[in-house]
Amino acid sequence: MSAGRGPSGAARRAIRTTLCACGAFYVCLYGLDRPVAATYALFAVVSMAALSRIPGTGDQRAAVLVRTLPVVWLLLTAGTFLAVRTWTAVAGMLVIGFAIAFVAAAGPRAAGTAPGLQLLYILPCFPPYAPDTLGQRLGGATFGLILLVLAEKFILPEPRGTTYRELAAGAAGTAARFAAELGRPPYTLPAAEVETARKTGESLRPLHVEEAERPAGPGLRDRALAHTGLGARTLLGRLVTLPPPPPGQPPHRTGQQLLETVGRSAAETGALLAGTGRATAEADALRRLREEVREAAARETQPLTEVPGRRRAALLEVADAAAAFATAAELAVRGRRAPLPPGTDSGRFWYAGRRAPRLWWHRLAAHAGPRSVHFQNAVRISLALAAARTLAGVESLPHGFWAMLAVLSLTRTTVSQTKATVRQALAGTLLGALLAAAVLALVGGHTTVYAVILPLVMLVAFTVGPVRGVGWAQGMFTLVVSFVFAQLAPVTWRLAGVRLMDVIIGSMVGVVFGLLAWPRGAQAELHRAVALLLAREADTVEATTAAVVAGRRDPDPDDRALQLALSLAESAYAQRQSEPRAPVAGAPDWQAAMITGHHVLWGSRRLLARAGPDLGPGNGERLSGRADGVAARMRGAAQRAATIPSADGSNDAGTAAVEPTAGADGADGAGGGPAQVPEVVAPSEFFAAQTWLDSLTLDVERVLAPYSAPDQAAADSTEAAAPRPPRSA
Repeated sequence: MSAGRGPSGAARRAIRTTLCACGAFYVCLYGLDRPVAATYALFAVVSMAALSRIPGTGDQRAAVLVRTLPVVWLLLTAGTFLAVRTWTAVAGMLVIGFAIAFVAAAGPRAAGTAPGLQLLYILPCFPPYAPDTLGQRLGGATFGLILLVLAEKFILPEPRGTTYRELAAGAAGTAARFAAELGRPPYTLPAAEVETARKTGESLRPLHVEEAERPAGPGLRDRALAHTGLGARTLLGRLVTLPPPPPGQPPHRTGQQLLETVGRSAAETGALLAGTGRATAEADALRRLREEVREAAARETQPLTEVPGRRRAALLEVADAAAAFATAAELAVRGRRAPLPPGTDSGRFWYAGRRAPRLWWHRLAAHAGPRSVHFQNAVRISLALAAARTLAGVESLPHGFWAMLAVLSLTRTTVSQTKATVRQALAGTLLGALLAAAVLALVGGHTTVYAVILPLVMLVAFTVGPVRGVGWAQGMFTLVVSFVFAQLAPVTWRLAGVRLMDVIIGSMVGVVFGLLAWPRGAQAELHRAVALLLAREADTVEATTAAVVAGRRDPDPDDRALQLALSLAESAYAQRQSEPRAPVAGAPDWQAAMITGHHVLWGSRRLLARAGPDLGPGNGERLSGRADGVAARMRGAAQRAATIPSADGSNDAGTAAVEPTAGADGADGAGGGPAQVPEVVAPSEFFAAQTWLDSLTLDVERVLAPYSAPDQAAADSTEAAAPRPPRSA
C-alpha cells in the first residue's frame, strides 16, 4: 500500500491533524485566552490538513504549506474586510473563489491546496465584521500552520516512493540495452524485449505514477520532466519498430555508428537522471553525428531504394528521439541553467530559459475558456459558494459558513457524483447531529468535558472519514464542530440542529449548480477535446505532407491550434481519472491519442525544417496518398472519440460510417504496421516523411485498439445489463 493512502495513511494524517489542531486550539484558548485566535488556529490546521489533499510525503507537504502561508494571510485579510456587507462578501466569493479553484490548472499540489484555501477565505467573510481582530486571526492561523509544518516533517514521516526521474532513468537504461542488441544479428528485438518496452512505457504514463511524483506543474522542471518521460517512451517505440538492414547485407557503417551513439547517449542520460553522472558529451556527439548523416543525405545526387531508405530514415527518427530525450532530461535536472544545444528545435522546447511567472501565465491563459475543465470547475464552485453566501447573508443563517463548507466539501465535478455524495452526507450528518444533541443536552456548559473528548472525537473523525466515506466524515465532523463551539461560547442541543440545517442548505446548493453547470463533468469534455485533437492532427499531417511534397521549408510553423488542443485534452483526461464511471465500452485509448498529438507536432516541425526539394509527381502522389490514408484514419478516430457512450452501453450517435477508406494511392491507411507500398526510388525526404506516417499509423492503431478488443460484444452486453453505480469521492 502506497504511502499516504489507505487506513495507515489516514491514521498518520489524523494523528498529525489532531495534535496540531487541538494543541493550537488549547494554547490559544486556555493558555492565552484568545478565542478568536483559537478558532482560526484550529480551522487553519483542519483546512490544510483534512479538507485539502496535498499529495506527497511529509517533507513535500511541508514545503507546499510554507509557500502557501503568504496566500493564507492575504485571504484572511480580504475575507475580514469584505465581510462589511453581504454584497461585498458575495462579490469577493465570486472572484476569489474562482481564482482559487482555477489555479488547480497548475497541477496536483495547487489543486490539493485549493479546498483549504477556500475555507480560509470563507471563515472570515462572515459576520461579525471585526477588522480589529485581524491580528488575532492572522496570528492564530499562522501558529496552527507552523505546528502543522513541523508535524508533517517530524511526526510519522512516510517513505518517498519511486520518483519520475528514477522511472525515466530506468527507461533510459532499457533503451541503451535495446540499442546494443539492435546492433547485433539478427538486428531485431525478440518478443520478450518488445513486451519489456511496452511495460516500461506504461510505467511512465501519468495514470500509473503516484500523484505527488507526476510532473504536471507549470514550472520549467516539471514541463521538462514530463517531456523527458514522453521522450523516453518515444525512443523505446522507435527502437522497437526499427527495420533491419536488407536481407543478406550487413548494416551500413554509418547507421551502426549512429545506433551505438544512441545507446551511449541513452546510458548517459539515464545517469544524469539518476544523479550518478553530469556529463552530456555523448548526447552532443549524437547531435553532431545526426546532422552529419542528414547533411550527407542532402548532398546525395542518387535517390535511394526503399529498404535502405526506410532504415536510414528510421535511424534518424531514433536519433532524433534520443537527442530530444537527452535535451529534456538536462532541462529537468538543471533547469534554467541548461542552455539549448545548437540546432535544437526551439519550438519543441519553448519553455527553456523561461521564468516561473511567465510559465504560470502560459498555463493559466491556455485554460481561460469554457472548453477547459479547470475553467468549468472554477465557475461551478464559485457560483455555488456565492449562492450559499447570499442565502446565509439574506436569511441571517446562524453559523452560515457551515453551509458554504458543505458546498465546498460535497460538490463534485459531475451531478451524479454530487447527488450520491449528498445522500451519504445528509444521512451521516443527521446521525451525527442526533448524537451531538444528546451529548450537548447531557453535558451542558461543562467545557472541561468537551476539552477532554475533543481530541478523541477528532482522531476518530479524521481516521474513519477518509476510509469509510463521506457519510462517516460528515457525521463525525458534526461532533467535532459541536464540541469546538461548545468551548467557545455557551450552547444548547439546538446547535446540532443548526449544523444539520446548514448542511442541508449547502448540499442543495451544490446539487443545483452541479446540475446547471456542466453536469457530466470531464466525460463530455474529454470526448470533445480528444475528437478535436485528432482532427487537428489530421489537418497537420495533410499540411505537412503537402509542404514536403512541394519542397516548402518552414522552420517556424504556426502549430498553436494543435498545441492548445493537446493541452485541453490532457487536462480533461487528468480530471476524468478522478471521476467515478461505469465501465461501458465505446472509448478510445485517450493517452495514446495524446501521445499521437506529440508525435505529430514533433515530426511536423522536424520535416518542415528540412523540406526540399520538390519530390516530383510520382513520389509526391505516393506520399500524399499515404498521408490521406493516415489523416482519414485519424478523422475516423475523431468521430469515434466524439461519440459519448450512454449509461446503457449504447452511443449517442451512430458509428457505422466512421471507418476510413483506403488512401488515394490504394495503400491501406488502416494497417497494423507500415503500409506495403510498391518498390520506389526516392530522395531521403520522401522516406523521412514515409517513416513518420508509418509511426503515426501505429499510433492511431493504439488509439483504436479498445474497439478491436476480443469479446467486445460480450463486454458491451454485460456492462449494459449491469452498469456500476458511481462511487462517492
